[in-house]
Amino acid sequence: MVTATSITTLPPSEHSAQLRKAVIASTIGTTIEWYDFFIYGTAAGLVLGKLYFPNEAPLAGTLAAFATYFIGFIGRPIGAAIFGHYGDRIGRKATLIATLLCMGIATFLIAFVPTYASIGIWGAVILTVLRMLQGIGVGGEWGGSVLLSMEWARTHGHRGLVASWPQFGVPAGLFLANLSILAFSTWSGDQFFTWGWRVPFALSIILVAIGLWIRLGILETPVFQRLLQTNRIEKAPIAEVIRRQPREILLSAFLRMSEQAPFYIFTAFIFAYATGTLNMSRDFVLTAVLAASVVSFVTIPLSGHISDLIGRRRMYLIGAAVTGVFGFIYFGMVDTAVPALVFLAIVLSLIPHDMQYGPQAALIAEAFTPRLRYSGASLGYQLASIIAGGPAPLIATALYARYHSGIAIAIYIALCAVVSLIATAMMPDYTGRDISAEYDERHHAQAA
Repeated sequence: MVTATSITTLPPSEHSAQLRKAVIASTIGTTIEWYDFFIYGTAAGLVLGKLYFPNEAPLAGTLAAFATYFIGFIGRPIGAAIFGHYGDRIGRKATLIATLLCMGIATFLIAFVPTYASIGIWGAVILTVLRMLQGIGVGGEWGGSVLLSMEWARTHGHRGLVASWPQFGVPAGLFLANLSILAFSTWSGDQFFTWGWRVPFALSIILVAIGLWIRLGILETPVFQRLLQTNRIEKAPIAEVIRRQPREILLSAFLRMSEQAPFYIFTAFIFAYATGTLNMSRDFVLTAVLAASVVSFVTIPLSGHISDLIGRRRMYLIGAAVTGVFGFIYFGMVDTAVPALVFLAIVLSLIPHDMQYGPQAALIAEAFTPRLRYSGASLGYQLASIIAGGPAPLIATALYARYHSGIAIAIYIALCAVVSLIATAMMPDYTGRDISAEYDERHHAQAA
């Protein structure tokens, strides 16, 4: 049996085995968490406005549904602060178990929230509270999952690839969320709107049980064990990382603008846009988004691997630039309302996102010193949810209502890309550095 004190000196074969277990546990865990998070976005675009805000006009109902969707993004930095603190205090593994339970229980309970017809506005209130808990859970998940994988990597030569696998949980969760909705949306009549949409939320409890079993069987990362052995645990990691590395926190948030805002336009807003404006069937859009998520199965780890070869920052800059241009191509194709072009646009939409999302985990996590890494990386990553991911469907809906053109939304995406290009250019690149050593000011200056 491997003891806590011997983890940092495991023989190569056992270390490799633990790395594989950590990557699998992180990827499956994030898949489950993102399934829970995305299924709400899909439901918001298809049914929640009609069920919980029935007295509103269609546009107002959609905006109200996406407003509850936004609440989850507000919860994400809160979760980053709460779980980041414990992740740097008690370890990556124990904290990740807590995030999984927080997200899973909230998602399961959403399946049983009464609609407006049953309890009036209180249905929307309960939905909002549970959505906040979802956000808190996923807010603490990302940082721990990335560190659980990345901190087991022996060398920097494949750290970008290893860290990209938890990112793989995003398209995997998106695939499962849309597949489950698609499976139950085929029911005839009012069955889907009455109770069919609830089933995918209820089924999430099974996935949570599987994820919990897997995470209980992994070891703590060597980097955190080294912090314990050298008595380098910080008493107040959140306060310390804000004091010591505020620049990296802010840059992490802003560099995500061109990755996160377009992602939620391409995967959440598109349901309301295509079904409501273009009069396309929800099953058509669900199938297209499913296909896009399958493409991401390849492009996310591939982009992480390329970042090991050419550097995180360079790979990310390329992805941000492509995203800024692609928004115009995307809405140019979607606004034709030609099914083949709409389908192709949706399938291709996540490739520019993945060019950033693949190297993003390592780019952000490597920028923070080990004893503050869970807190700093989580805060920077999740703050973007307030300025990018959460508002994106609302902004896109409002822009279309004002200008009646997808080009206005494409301009918004391009502006997000400009912000990300500037932030990424200013972000330190630690592609080839030892992430187990404490960073000092001179180290930071050289990396920048």
